[in-house]
Amino acid sequence: MDLGAQEIADLVKSSKVSATQVVEAHLDEISRYDSRVNAFLLVMAENALEQAKRIDVRRSKGEELGPLAGVPIALKDNMAVSGFATTCGSKILEGWKPPYTATAVKRLVAADAVLIGKTNLDEFAMGSSTENSAYFPTKNPIDPTKVPGGSSGGSAASVAARFTPIAIGSDTGGSIRQPASLCGIVGVKPTYGLVSRYGLVAFASSLDQIGPFARNVQDAALALQVLAGHDDRDSTSIPGSHFDNSFTDRVAGLRIGVIQEMTTGISGAVEHTLNDAIAFLRSMGATVEAVSIPSTTYGLSAYYLIAPAEASSNLSRFDGVRYGLRVPGADITQTYEQTRAEGFGAEVKRRMMLGTYALSAGYYDALYGRAQKVRTLILDDFAKAYGAYDVLISPTSPTVAFGLGDKTDPLAMYMADVCTIPSNLAGHPAMSVPFGCDEAGLPIGIQVLAPAMGEQIMFSVAQSLQNGAAKPAVPVWRRD
Repeated sequence: MDLGAQEIADLVKSSKVSATQVVEAHLDEISRYDSRVNAFLLVMAENALEQAKRIDVRRSKGEELGPLAGVPIALKDNMAVSGFATTCGSKILEGWKPPYTATAVKRLVAADAVLIGKTNLDEFAMGSSTENSAYFPTKNPIDPTKVPGGSSGGSAASVAARFTPIAIGSDTGGSIRQPASLCGIVGVKPTYGLVSRYGLVAFASSLDQIGPFARNVQDAALALQVLAGHDDRDSTSIPGSHFDNSFTDRVAGLRIGVIQEMTTGISGAVEHTLNDAIAFLRSMGATVEAVSIPSTTYGLSAYYLIAPAEASSNLSRFDGVRYGLRVPGADITQTYEQTRAEGFGAEVKRRMMLGTYALSAGYYDALYGRAQKVRTLILDDFAKAYGAYDVLISPTSPTVAFGLGDKTDPLAMYMADVCTIPSNLAGHPAMSVPFGCDEAGLPIGIQVLAPAMGEQIMFSVAQSLQNGAAKPAVPVWRRD
C-alpha cells in the first residue's frame, strides 16, 4: 500500500476507508513479501485488527479520532509493549513479555495509530547492519543482497518495503539515520530528551533517543509531533517539550554549513549527491558554505568508549535470575556466567568487555574520562558553528548499502556511523533525507543537523531537500 500516514489518517477520519481495511491491506503486504526482507520479529495481526475495529466503531459513533487514525506502525523490538514479547534481538530476552508499555508507544496508541508488529534489530541495538540479530539478518528491500543498515534495520526496511507508512526506531550513534539513508527513506533523531525513553530497553542511556521513520518528511513530522513531550517517568525528559509540525519548505536567506570533516573518506557517489544537494539549496536562496568542526574527527573514538561503558552497566541486569533466558549452573555465579555466555552474541560481549575495561580502576581517567572531555569539545565546536549557521549538513553515511556479510571486521562496521555519532554525543537533533542514488540505484541520504530543540528549522531544510530530490527508490518487487 503506497499511501502515506497523513493520507491514511485523512481517509479514515472522512470514512472513505476503514481502519480495518487499511490494516488488512498492510498485513497482506507483510504476508506476501516479508520473507524476502525479514523486517519483523513479531507480527501482531490479531491485536492490530482489534485496534482497527475499535477505531472504526468510534468513527461510526462520530467520535473525534487522533492524528494517526488507522495508521499502521511498526516498532523496533527494544520498546516494551505490555503482554507482547520484547527480545531486543537477543536470545537472553527470548520470550520475555514486559508488564508495562513504553511511553512513546502509549502516545502512538492514544493518537489512534495501530501497532502492527515488532521489527528486527542488531542485538541490543549494537550494530550498523542488522546482521547482529540473534534470529536472522534483515535485507534491504531496494536490493535484498544488501544490508538495510542498523541497528534499526527492521524498522527502516518495514517503511522502505511499504509494510508500514511509519516505523519507530532508536538512535544511539546513528541507528535511525544510517538505515534511513541506506533504505532511501526519512529518519529522525530528535533532541535528546524530546521523546521519553521510558520503556526503551537501554543501550547507552546518555545517547539513546527514540525517533520515527517515514517515506516523506511530512509523515515523519506528524509522527514526531505525537511522540514528543515531557514524561515524569523519564528523568532526562525536557520539561514543557513539544514539537509543532507547522514548518515550511523555505530556505531562502538561511545560512547552511557543510561539515568538512564529514566529507572526507566518502564514496564518489555520495560526494556527487552531496554536491547536488548543495547546488539545489543554493538555487533555493540559501547561503551554503564549508565549515570546520575539528573535534568531530574524534567522535567515533569517544563514542566507542562512552557507549560501551554505559552498556556494560545497563546490561548487567540480564543475569538469568529475574527474566529471560536462564542456564542453571552449580551455583549462582556459574548460573550468571553460563546464562550470559549463551544469551549474548559476539558483538554485545565485545562492547561490554570494552566498556568494563574503560571503567576499570587505573583506566577510568585515561579512557572514559578523556572521552567525556572530547564530548565537551564536540559540544563547544557545534556551539561555535551554530553561532554562524542556522543548520549544518553532511552525508548521512559514507557509502551506500553494502553487501550482506561484506563487513566482518568490527572496525570497518563502526566506520558506517562516522557521520552520525557526533549528534548523539552533542544531544542535538539530526535527520536523514533521501536525495539521490548511485549508478546501481542504491539510495543516498543527506543529513540535516540543527542545534538543540531546533527541529522546526531542521524539518524546513529537509522538506526543501525532499522537493529537489531524485525519484525515490522502491522495493525490488514493485519495479516495472
